[in-house]
Amino acid sequence: MIEDDSPGLPLDIPEPARAALTLAAGLWHDEAAAAAHVEAAVAAAPEALAARIGAYKFHFYRHRYDEAVEQARAVLALAARRLQLPPDWAEVRPNDAGFGRIEPWPRLYLQALVGLGYCLARQGLTADGRAVLAKAAELDVSGKFGAARLVAVIDRGGLDDEDDG
Repeated sequence: MIEDDSPGLPLDIPEPARAALTLAAGLWHDEAAAAAHVEAAVAAAPEALAARIGAYKFHFYRHRYDEAVEQARAVLALAARRLQLPPDWAEVRPNDAGFGRIEPWPRLYLQALVGLGYCLARQGLTADGRAVLAKAAELDVSGKFGAARLVAVIDRGGLDDEDDG
């Protein structure tokens, strides 16, 4: 959900953190060892966007939603600071940033918000996840990040459109 391929984002990462993420990728089959390297990358470069996005993706794809939530919140905080948004996502309004345009930082903010809401819902914190996703849907006037669809899935009790009863 949080992508690191948006042009215009500073994905510079100190070499120790880059090396740790590379080792983590090579050890995907050994979850504990890979997780240790991911955590080392974040410890080596806690303000590096690439380290946080890499950590989010690792935890997300491993279904380690509690750790993914922590990383989504960190990415959200980095994007909020860059966009000069309130630190509390609930206080952000659609006109506070270029959410309707294709700009890297507003896009990243929306991706992090959707990722956070999704992971909260997957943890069983459905009301919290729904609130975050509803905010993402409010900010994403184009609807391209799918937050409104995820809110609808939550409202149907977790059933997708194609699910029966």
